[in-house]
This record gives sequence, C-alpha cells and structure tokens, in this order.
Amino acid sequence: MVRVRRVMPAVPEAVFDEWLDPEALADWMCPRPARCVAITVDARVGGRVRFDVDDGSALVLITGQFLDIDRPNRLRFTWSHSGWTDPTAASIVDVGFEPYGDDQTLMSIEHSLLPPEAFEDHDQGWAVTADQLLAVLSRR
Repeated sequence: MVRVRRVMPAVPEAVFDEWLDPEALADWMCPRPARCVAITVDARVGGRVRFDVDDGSALVLITGQFLDIDRPNRLRFTWSHSGWTDPTAASIVDVGFEPYGDDQTLMSIEHSLLPPEAFEDHDQGWAVTADQLLAVLSRR
C-alpha cells in the first residue's frame, strides 16, 4: 500500500473541496510534468471520476467510482489506469482529512490494491501530487 501524509495550510473543508472541484484539480492533480487535460467528477457515491492525463509521451486515462464521500473527513474511490498490464484492475484511493493545529489539515492518502508494477510509480506520484496541492494551498 502507498501512504502519503502532509500537513496542509487550510481547514479540512477547504482541502476536501479541492478533491471534488475539476478546476482546482487541474492545478495540482498528477505529478508534473504530467497534466490533466480533462477532468470529470460526479461527486456522489457511485459517481464517476476520470482524469485524462498527458504525460508528455502518451495520453493516460485514469477512471474510478466514488465509494464514500464524507465531507470534510474522508473520500474513497476506485482507481484504474489505462497503462497498467490489466487496465481493468481497480485499486482503492482513500483520502483522510483531520484538523491539525490552527486552521491546518493532516491529509493522508492511502492507495491500496495496486498492481505490483504500479507501486513505485504511484508511491512517487502521490508524494509529488500532495506537494503540489500543498504549494497551491500555500499561495491562496
């Protein structure tokens, strides 16, 4: 399982909302230099999430479905990646948001059920992505 934790400079509601706003997601989702060129978020349990990612050499599709939306505490969704050996394999992304200090949030990302070939890439990718979100929130 991949685990990433960061203290974010915003209250849990604000950090949580970043994950469901396609315009906000475009600013920080996907480890640079990769970019999300299209984002779909149907923010309800059973709703779809999709990231069309341009990684510089190919277009990658990441698709999933929301399993749990508990604002501002938790988000859970499935995650499938078109570049995996089995692109239909579904992993689980679980994001937690806990109040931390004054007006901050301890955000934790746990990505489980990853195919073995995807572990290292996603371990590094989520760390960079979390840092990008931290940078975006620091500028607001």
